[in-house]
Amino acid sequence: MAGGISGGAMPWQQVLALVLAATVVMGSPGPSTISVTAIGAAFGLRASLSYTWGLVLGTIAVLLVVAAGIVGMLASVPGLATVLAILSAAYILYLAFKIATAPPLAERGSMATKPSFLGGFMLAVANPKAYVAIAAVFAGAASQTDALGVSTRLLVLVAMIVAIHVVWLLAGTALARFLRRPLASRVINLVFAATLVLTTALAALR
Repeated sequence: MAGGISGGAMPWQQVLALVLAATVVMGSPGPSTISVTAIGAAFGLRASLSYTWGLVLGTIAVLLVVAAGIVGMLASVPGLATVLAILSAAYILYLAFKIATAPPLAERGSMATKPSFLGGFMLAVANPKAYVAIAAVFAGAASQTDALGVSTRLLVLVAMIVAIHVVWLLAGTALARFLRRPLASRVINLVFAATLVLTTALAALR
């Protein structure tokens, strides 16, 4: 009886379950979410939008790759995973350095280097957590007897990717006012940089 009730869940219940799973698994701290929070805190909302959309579109690209089953094919190419891991680690270390050394907002001129769309996109597609988290959520939804279909699951997850990154960005920009003070700016930026490196290392070891 219990199995029949579960199998006969209404579409809105399945959408809600997918949203909750995405929030917990994809929305948890990781290289992408921590980086957008750190960038928002270090550079402010307007200067971080380009980087954020790069992350969003890059993560959506990962979702499409996972849904198409391309990840398994790429994983079978000898040495490719290692090369991607090295490139990802190098860029994340560079980004962490950039965050850690960012000057207080009050001291920045118009020529201050801003995070780029391409940088966000690169981090997203090289983010090890993204593939694991998205694959877990997508596969978990696909394994259930549901009436949503692949296209609906993709649309829901795309919406969640946008929402998750926007929320983390706003959380970061809420700290921006504290970063006009030199000491607070240095401490917060160092904490974010260290957290970015740590979450990336933990994601890579899973």
